[in-house]
This record gives sequence, structure tokens and C-alpha cells, in this order.
Amino acid sequence: MNQSEQEKIKQDLPLFKDLPKNLSYLQATYSNCYDVVFRTFCIGGHTDAALLYMEGLSDTKQIENNVMNTLMEGSLSFSDIHEAVKERLQVLDTKEIRTFADCITYLSTGYSILLVQKMDYALALGLVKVDKRPIEDPEAESVVRGPREGFIESIQTNTSLIRRKISSPTLKMEKVKVGSYTKTEVVIAYIEGKADKQVLETLKTRINEIELDGVLETGYIEGSIKDNPYSPFPQLLTTERPDVVAANLLEGRIVILVDGTPFVLIAPVSFYSFIQSPEDYYFGFLIGSSVRLLRYLFIFFSVTLPSLYVAILTFHQEMIPTTLLITIASSREAIPFPAFVEAIMMEVTFEALREAGLRLPKQIGAAVSIVGGLVIGQAAVQAGIVSAPMVIVVSLTGIASFLVPRYSQGIALRLLRFPIILLAGTLGLFGLMLGIITIVIHLCKLTSIGVPYLPPLKNGSWQDALFRAPWQSLQKRRRFFNEDNHPNQKNLRMRGKDSKA
Repeated sequence: MNQSEQEKIKQDLPLFKDLPKNLSYLQATYSNCYDVVFRTFCIGGHTDAALLYMEGLSDTKQIENNVMNTLMEGSLSFSDIHEAVKERLQVLDTKEIRTFADCITYLSTGYSILLVQKMDYALALGLVKVDKRPIEDPEAESVVRGPREGFIESIQTNTSLIRRKISSPTLKMEKVKVGSYTKTEVVIAYIEGKADKQVLETLKTRINEIELDGVLETGYIEGSIKDNPYSPFPQLLTTERPDVVAANLLEGRIVILVDGTPFVLIAPVSFYSFIQSPEDYYFGFLIGSSVRLLRYLFIFFSVTLPSLYVAILTFHQEMIPTTLLITIASSREAIPFPAFVEAIMMEVTFEALREAGLRLPKQIGAAVSIVGGLVIGQAAVQAGIVSAPMVIVVSLTGIASFLVPRYSQGIALRLLRFPIILLAGTLGLFGLMLGIITIVIHLCKLTSIGVPYLPPLKNGSWQDALFRAPWQSLQKRRRFFNEDNHPNQKNLRMRGKDSKA
């Protein structure tokens, strides 16, 4: 029997009535842990007791005032010491625990553990010290119009922000713990009667089946429960905004919150969900529809524009007007590389500058990405490494990719740009069309928790997918689950290798 199995058996043991024996077990478990405090004292001057807590996680002032001073001062007039302890304690959140495993679980979350001689159970006292940053604007999602508040790392604060938006008791929040070491709190939120029961049960099952040492961010959950882990497209929506979460809950989706991160997962979603922005619904329908159509147009350009330029310049020069062809030829006269190599070099450089801008401090990140792009592009043209038209094409492609509201979807489209350039550089327009058809087929086969990723636009659903129709036409927010995109058992079972079949 190895050490981990012995430790598990040890933790599953029930507490003893002998206080020194309980302390010896817990002290052995937390050996070499300086932050775990074992404090022994006497209750009423005659009953031995011990209080366990972790420095930094428990509120020491409340422990001193509400527990230690209360139990140590004076004598107990109660005949039963157990009832006396419960009556004297000035703590609202008190739970009885009877195993060493429960003691370790509550102690790790900031609870204080009270052990008393001749008591075969302990009391977990909710004297947790809460350190959190204030609610601020979401940094990953800029707000043009709408609530300027974002989630923070505290899961209790995040659930309260959702409750402020949706006050109905039909909003359910179920808590589970994930991670064998971290025991991270994960909350599954949904509106009863709107969320699909079949999808909800599938989601709960997948979360409960996660076997990881620790969960530090929602990315751990997302990678473990999505249908096709090998697809570049995100199959769950990530957001920092409570209004986005509330809107998706009202449409019948399910929300996953993880303690320790401000990012929240929304499932199931479709391809159209990543193109929509909250501001589409806060402005008038004409503005919202125009901006949304502009996004679709430039998203197409962000994937195909460099490939289209490479294909036409390499294989189909007859498609270019004569005057423009002469201009391009003169600019490429001294360029030693073909258009395909030019495109790859410039795209890789542009992506490197963009990532560098994200990783650098805010004060200089934007300047590096913009100024660096201008300086390198101009220097490359003057040095005769790339042509000026190629710099223009890559710049327009980069601007087009910024129109994608969700970073996860945007980076997926940016990655697909490179294989499409390769196809265009080897097969011309035929290779470009082959790449586009392959992507569309993949999107049609893809699912999000069993729900089609690219659902058909029927029964007026196009009014909230391609356009943003006025509220008079929508009447109410379209529910995500309807007869056109309701999940089935086959889709729900498709995961991992099954999803590629």
C-alpha cells in the first residue's frame, strides 16, 4: 500500500472522543506546514479543547473575540458541555463534521476547526478572511455602452452580481468541488424551465468526471468538457461581464463559474454567439445590424484576404486590371521572394508583434504593437524584402481580425489563416476554396455540449443571428433551444475521438 492510499484511509477515519489522539492525527497530516495553527485551551477552566485555523485564510480577530474569549472566560453553567459550546459560540456559520477528511476540507477553505475533549465530532466555524479586489470595468471586454462592472476572483461576489440581474428564484446555482488537491469551487448556474434538462445533466456529468490535480482557471474546465478538444474553434463562450451572463441565462444557456478567476463559461453556444456583442442590443437595431454585418464581412476578409492576394498574384494574374498589375509588378521588381513567402513572413511578424503587445505592460504594449508594425513594415519595404502591396494586405487583415468581439474566436481564425495561405500558394483559387469548404464542413459537424455549432437559420432565428431585428419583431429574446437545434443523444455522446467520426 503506497503513501497516498494510507493517507486516504487515514483521512476517512471518524474523529475520536480523545482530543490528544485527534490532534496527533491532524498534526501528522499538516507536518511542515507553518501556516496551520494548533491552539489548545480550556473551556470554562476545566474542559480541554483545541482550535485549528490557517493563517491568512481565517479571520484571527473574530477567532479571538467570538471564540477564544467567549469560551475561556467564566464558568459554564450547562450540564452538557456539548450544548454549552454551541450556546456560547457567537458564530452564525457553524457546521458539525465527523471525519478527518471533512476537517481537512473545511480547514483548507478558511474555516476554523474546534475540537473538544469527549466530543466525537468537531465544529467548523465560518470565520473566513475575505481578501478581494473591487469590482471594476472588465479589462478583456471593452464597454462602449452598458454596465461598467465585471466579475472578480471571488465566486461569492460573482454569483451576487448575477443575482442582482436576475432576482427570480428559478435561477438555480449548484456547487461542486473539482481538483483532487485544489478542491476548487465550481458553480453551475441555470434558469429552471429555460435550460435544457438533457444538456444540463450532460454538463454536470462531465464536470463530475473531471480528474485533475487542480483547477486554477476556467480553461481547465473548458478543455475537459468540450465535445471536440482538437478543434481550433472555441466551443464554450468566455466572458467577464455579468450582463452577458444574464442575457445568456435568459436564453436557456448554462453558466459555469470557477472560484479564483473572473472569467465565466457559457454553454452551449453557436458560431453566431461569438460574433454578437452586448452593445448590439443596447443601441438601435439599425446600428446593431449594420455593425454585425460589418463584422461578418471583415471576419471573412481576415481569413481569406492574404490567401486571395497570394493566389491571384501567383496563378491568376489575368484577373488583375492592367494598370493595377503594372503597379504591383513595379513594386515587386526588386523583391527576391515569391508572394507566398512574403505573406508568411509578414503574417508571422504581425502575430508576434500583437502577442508582444498583449504581454507587455499596458503603458507600452499598444505603442510597441502599433509603432513596431509601422517601423518594421516601412523598413522591410525600403530594404526590398517585401512589397508595399503586401504590407497593405497584411495590415488590412490585422485590422479585420480586431473586429471579432471574442478573443478565443479571433485567435482560432488567425491560426486558420496560415494553412489557407499554404493552400492558396500551392493550388491557387482552387486551394482557397478547398480550405473554405473544409472549414465550413468542420463547423457543420462541430457541436457544443451536443448542440449544433452552426445551426440552421429557420423560423426567424436569422433575425438574431445575422442581423439584430427591432424588439418589436423579436418580442422576446429567442431561446437557444428550439426545434431546429435541440440536442439529441448522439450529439451528446460525441466527445474526443467520437466527435471526429
